[in-house]
Order: sequence, then C-alpha cells, then structure tokens
Amino acid sequence: MELTEKTIGTNKIFDGKILRVTHDDVELSDGTKAKREVVRHPGGVCVAALDAENNLLFVRQFRYPYGETVLELPAGKLEKGMTPCENGKRELMEETGAVGSSYISLGQVYPSPGYTDEIIHLYACRVVEQGESRPDEGEFLNVEKIPLEKAVEMVLNNMIPDAKTQIAVLKTAMLLRSEKI
Repeated sequence: MELTEKTIGTNKIFDGKILRVTHDDVELSDGTKAKREVVRHPGGVCVAALDAENNLLFVRQFRYPYGETVLELPAGKLEKGMTPCENGKRELMEETGAVGSSYISLGQVYPSPGYTDEIIHLYACRVVEQGESRPDEGEFLNVEKIPLEKAVEMVLNNMIPDAKTQIAVLKTAMLLRSEKI
C-alpha cells in the first residue's frame, strides 16, 4: 500500500524566531483530503561528551514549556552555515566550556514525527580540554558531571525524561562497551 501524502497547499500560521507553524492541506494515498498542522524547526544537535574517567557532561536548566528544571546533555538548535557536528562543538563549548575530540555520529532522532519536522543530530566525543561555560545571553544553566553508568541507571529509572538525552546516553554506553569510543 502506498503511504505517501501529497501537499496541496500550505497556510502559514506563525513565523517566529525559532519555529514556524503551518496548516497544510494534503491528499492521502487513497485520494481523500486531510489537514496537517506542522511545527517547522531548523533542527538541533546533542552531544554526549565523555571525560577521561567516563563521566558525561550534563547541563541542568529551566525548561519553560514544562515548568521545571531538566537534566540534559548539551544541546541546541542548528545555526545556518554550520554542519551539525560544528554546531555540536559550538554548543558543547558554550554550555560546558569543554572541547571535544574524536566525534562519532550517534545518528539522528525525530523527536515527535506526528507534528514537527525537527531532526536532532546526536554525537559522542571525548573531552580533551575543560574551561568555563559561556552560555548564550538569557541562558542560565548548571554544568554537572555524572558517571556514564550512573547516567544509564538514571535513564532506566526515569530520572532523565529528555528523549534526546536518553537516546544519546544509551547509545554512548553501548559504544563504550564495544570499545568504539
């Protein structure tokens, strides 16, 4: 069975600094018409940075949509003119003050394919230098080091609700076990 949907028309609802919202008319594979609400996003990057003792660098910051402080791996939105890996290096430096090497792609994640086109690129690296964080203006966060094995336990015990962080932590642990990082 054909599963593709064809866009017939797009109506821009909102065009903001980070995202755009559209209300699209589509034709389904059986010829019927439907509507789709889509959040358009430039994409993001997330970095699992391991130090020499296999601690991961995390950031804890307030996330307004959830009304709570969330523990996450360093991450941010993609900036034009930079590759996803370059964006990851920038985010790691800004948020944690760390410089990484031996970057390995952990793949891409579609965080919520039912309503957004956002793609998050995941990386793992080794920390080679640690300095002071330099967050963006208006960005407030605390940097924490957590042993990788403890981070895995935290994911499995639902102590880290952030999806990109869960995936990157578990993939990094698997790579370390197979001695690929």
